[in-house]
Amino acid sequence: MKLASIRLVTNDLDRLVSFYAMLTGAAGARLAPDFAEIRLEGAIVAISTERAIRQFNVGAATAAANRSAIVEFQVDDVDSVRTRLSDVPVDYVMEPTDQPWGNRSMLLRDPDGNLINIFARISRNA
Repeated sequence: MKLASIRLVTNDLDRLVSFYAMLTGAAGARLAPDFAEIRLEGAIVAISTERAIRQFNVGAATAAANRSAIVEFQVDDVDSVRTRLSDVPVDYVMEPTDQPWGNRSMLLRDPDGNLINIFARISRNA
């Protein structure tokens, strides 16, 4: 089995695609009117509208309702990402912080409130 993607459901596709494109530096690919992907090394962030979910998946997901999953991006330097985002209006949950398990992490929320962990391994044991 191979993880194909993580899909986020939104009511504002353009806004969320723009946010993740800005965050990752990868362009969003609009594959259908209600669906886009951000393709990264080893992972895809898929984004669809709630309208598409209602139409094709019988309302199985609700936009902007996640409070249990964290989208995680590994980077080389968390602080440089924080500096790059300094002029962008972002909801920071936790500024860059060293974690006891050997990661440096920063938590923020995307425009729909989904939690994002930007982290770097700072210890060989991480």
